Amino acid sequence: MKIALVCDWLTNVGGAEKVLLEFHKLYPKAPIYTSKYDPKGIDWFKSADIRTGWLQMFPTKMRRVLGPFRHWYFSHLDLSEYDLIISVTGAEAKFVKSGKWLNKKGKKAKNPNGIHVSYCHVPTQYYWQMYDDYVKNPGFGVLNPFVKFFFRFFVKPLRCSDFRGAQRPDYYITISDYAKEAIKRYYGREATVIHPPVEIDDFMLKNKSGKNQGGKKDKGNCAKAVENLDLARTYITTSRQVNWKKIDLAVKACLMTQRHLLVVGEGPEHKALVKLAEGSSLISFLPLQKKCCLAKLLSQANGYLFPSFEPFGIAPVEALAAGCPVIAFGKGGALDYVKDGKNGLLFAEQTSASLAEAILKFEKMKFNRKEIPKSIENYSTKRFDREIKEFISEKVK
Repeated sequence: MKIALVCDWLTNVGGAEKVLLEFHKLYPKAPIYTSKYDPKGIDWFKSADIRTGWLQMFPTKMRRVLGPFRHWYFSHLDLSEYDLIISVTGAEAKFVKSGKWLNKKGKKAKNPNGIHVSYCHVPTQYYWQMYDDYVKNPGFGVLNPFVKFFFRFFVKPLRCSDFRGAQRPDYYITISDYAKEAIKRYYGREATVIHPPVEIDDFMLKNKSGKNQGGKKDKGNCAKAVENLDLARTYITTSRQVNWKKIDLAVKACLMTQRHLLVVGEGPEHKALVKLAEGSSLISFLPLQKKCCLAKLLSQANGYLFPSFEPFGIAPVEALAAGCPVIAFGKGGALDYVKDGKNGLLFAEQTSASLAEAILKFEKMKFNRKEIPKSIENYSTKRFDREIKEFISEKVK
């Protein structure tokens, strides 16, 4: 088959990029079409055939305001020559048109039998399920009032355009039961759930005794980075530091309960989080870590804090693979893998007070850390590869 991969953008490291990387491994000869590529922000695709267009001329920092332009760009990207288009998207990449879709509309297609399978993480969140949160804080600092005004003005036509674009994929795959329901509610489309690939084997390394040895390849760098921390009494959170990840709730909750927290990662909210910690010895920060180091930190930490409302969340699954129980906000994709009392705890309200209460409750519970990794064995990359191949072989004749 002649295959093309499509994604919204490739400018930073995250869960969506991990999914795209696995598709690239499955189909290494398939070119990757995207709106913006920044190899400095993500160096995972050096061997890939990355194809961009006129949006590449814009600075990476402008990505968040280019939504309407990406609508136009992907809508006019002619990929009808391909037998199979796979879009990995949570925004506009789903707008591309397959030959089959063009043929149905009576338009000329190079390959009228070509199909488009969209691996859709969730409907475009700032138009739909997280619109209210986005309007409260678009994340543009002093420009927030300006952005809020224009976004409220344009959101209705943008939603209409997003809905029309969502009708173009021939088939949908998505990441969780929550995302499946959202795609049905906002786009009126059915989707098949195939959970994202998680490199759980890299976090489940064990010695002969069965003790978790996550990060065994690390040669002391992790120990130096956290030499002043008692990890067994420290909570950890790892993600891109953006406002909707709600890492500030984890910081506030640990300050309220006087618990130690290790915040691993980088992003535009980093300075605000450091300021929020107010120099407290309870809150420590580390930049992005190599996988071996991260596995070691997770395997030794007291618990993983996940206050974000997400359609899935690869980072907490990695924590579970390392034997680290997860305290998660009880909505969204976390419901698929966090089981109260078995591998973690769910808290009801997305507030620092609710999380603080959960931390105190968590510390009264007992978890078998050797058994925790077994709860997410079905989230492996091998399982993902198998299910994707089965889906494609069924749909592409």
